[in-house]
Amino acid sequence: MKNNKIFVLLPDGIGLRNFAYSDFYELGISNEFDVVFWNNTPFELTDLGFNEIKITNSRNNPLTDVFKNARKQIELNLNIKRSSDLVYDTYRFPFSYNNIKSAIKSATTRLLTKVYSSENGLKTVRNKIISSERKTLFYKESLATLKKESPTLVFCTNQRSSSAIAPIVAAQDLGIPTATFIFSWDNLPKATMVVETDYYFVWSEHMKLELLHYYPYIENEHVFVTGTPQFESHYNISKILSKESFFEKYNLDSTKKYICYSGDDVTTCPDDPEYLNDVATAVSQLNAEGHNLGIIFRRCPVDFSTRYDEVLTKFQDVITPIAPLWKRIGDGWNTILPTSEDIDLQLNTILHTEFVINLGSSMVFDYATKNKSCMYINYDVKNKAIQDWSVKKIYNYIHFRSMPSKFAVVWIDSPESIKDRIIENLNANSDTVENAQLWFHKIVAQPANQASERIWEAIKSIVK
Repeated sequence: MKNNKIFVLLPDGIGLRNFAYSDFYELGISNEFDVVFWNNTPFELTDLGFNEIKITNSRNNPLTDVFKNARKQIELNLNIKRSSDLVYDTYRFPFSYNNIKSAIKSATTRLLTKVYSSENGLKTVRNKIISSERKTLFYKESLATLKKESPTLVFCTNQRSSSAIAPIVAAQDLGIPTATFIFSWDNLPKATMVVETDYYFVWSEHMKLELLHYYPYIENEHVFVTGTPQFESHYNISKILSKESFFEKYNLDSTKKYICYSGDDVTTCPDDPEYLNDVATAVSQLNAEGHNLGIIFRRCPVDFSTRYDEVLTKFQDVITPIAPLWKRIGDGWNTILPTSEDIDLQLNTILHTEFVINLGSSMVFDYATKNKSCMYINYDVKNKAIQDWSVKKIYNYIHFRSMPSKFAVVWIDSPESIKDRIIENLNANSDTVENAQLWFHKIVAQPANQASERIWEAIKSIVK
């Protein structure tokens, strides 16, 4: 009997949206695959009707994290050397010296970076990561699971998690093909590659070129352009609520037109409450002039802070907060996990708002699925929360260079310009929508609602 068992490795919760809450699982079953989630998240996927094998011990070798951090620093150094572009320095996080443990870890990372900052050195560090994980109980238990279950392929749902290294290495040591999905549109320039597999699935031809540029040891024929299941839910008409139902559910005013303000996390945008304040001020002024507008505030799903409270209280007549429906399982950001209910909420928020305002978010593409526009905040506030932070740093990131036209979004260059930009955008900004579509088509393989199908076609070709 032919072995059609596919292990879908969920090293953390960020793959849930793409692969558990989409049609991915059902499509695999319809293609006669035996799909099993190899689950390292706190979620019980059997409750959703999925086959799963829980990972009970995912402890990395203590050295792995140090080598992983050094690898990132080395890759960024090499990217600067190749391109003479200092933007890669902005992807580094500051070293921590808060206690003895973190100080030793930081010092060791810096020493390894200095010693191995070359192409050959990088190869050595990559090998050390693998050899350190082979010494773990996690690796041995992964071997035992794979020997018992004998999957024909192990597919990892993102390339960023060190918890995926041991299972992937175990599969490779047993001769089982492995593949991974590049999780986000900005990941590759940031040197986030932790998992090395036999095959790679990417969002677009643009991302494929990025992957081959940053990781020249990857072979062209081992990269599949599939798109991402991230946007598939936006095409699911069965989840659409009528305007009346949505407005009633969230106590919205049916006479108003609503704008979505999409929040960022505190690291990306420490001044986000100030920006929300500026937008709400502009909307209040427009309403005083005879308009009838409101703001739906969708905060960043991993931001449970109180930093917006003052603004929300001040503008409670203008802003309606609708919090993302994510679950907090633990203290870390990676233990705040998406739910299928939030996917439906995001879809209906997009449908029932005119456009979105944010700072540099991929929500531009979510709104592009509905032919709606995005406004990007593009100025620094006077009283910054962090003095050396600036919007210039954000928009200088490599992934924004993919924008085919600067008019793919509406730029808000000052608080004083917000009113005019909102009015312009309410009046059918067709050029911006068209340019946003061009950007969306460059970043995400089309049709965007068929990514899961393309992933399964790629898996078919691999297991043949």
